[in-house]
Amino acid sequence: MTDYIIETEDVNLWYDDNHALIDIDMQIQENKVTALIGPSGCGKSTLIRVFDRMNDIITGCRIEGKVFFKGKNIYDPDVDVIEIRKRIGMIFQKPNPFPMSVYDNVAYGPIIHGIRSRKDLDHIVRRSLESAALWDEVEERLDQSAIGLSGGQQQRLCIARALAIEPEVILMDEPTSALDPIATGKIEDLVTNLKKRYTVVIVTHNMQQAARISDYTGFMYLGRLIEFGETVQIFEKPSKELTENYITGRFG
Repeated sequence: MTDYIIETEDVNLWYDDNHALIDIDMQIQENKVTALIGPSGCGKSTLIRVFDRMNDIITGCRIEGKVFFKGKNIYDPDVDVIEIRKRIGMIFQKPNPFPMSVYDNVAYGPIIHGIRSRKDLDHIVRRSLESAALWDEVEERLDQSAIGLSGGQQQRLCIARALAIEPEVILMDEPTSALDPIATGKIEDLVTNLKKRYTVVIVTHNMQQAARISDYTGFMYLGRLIEFGETVQIFEKPSKELTENYITGRFG
């Protein structure tokens, strides 16, 4: 189990009577980019929310099975959910900066976790913005509202905010779907750089994006993980007919 940073065993999830995830078994490699593809409503976003227990906050949600993070089942009763969400960060589809300054957006998490020294916060803010490839664009605007940034800058700010609390895994739920091609390219370049220090799991509706930036790809359909493997294999020699039909555009 310790060979993988995240591993699921027979995960099933229901929203009330809707069986949204069915018998999910998968392993996520450390310091790699794993993409999840599939048509809308197939369970991609639900699955990555299993990894940081974000589904806990949804009324009527029930989960069975095991999800191991570094060998520990995060659904065990003794698990600290706040600690899990510190170590596994989430970037959402729509950029959601807080209505405060650029600096305060990035410093917010470290402050919540007890860091008060201005010198330490300055260092964290700069390091996080540099890691998110945003420092050069906002260095002179740290005290200005984050709401004034462009959409692509806001999304990179949200990534910097997630990096500020030093996670080990970054989950991204269609992070470029609301962005233009230039901003999308910057996020894709950023993802490629991030895997040097982090593990990235990205949900994308864009198969070309998955092919460009991921090391591993999982194809989901109707709540099931139909096929999972190295991205090159999935796109060039899928073993399941359903996968091939989706990738070649016969449905989806």
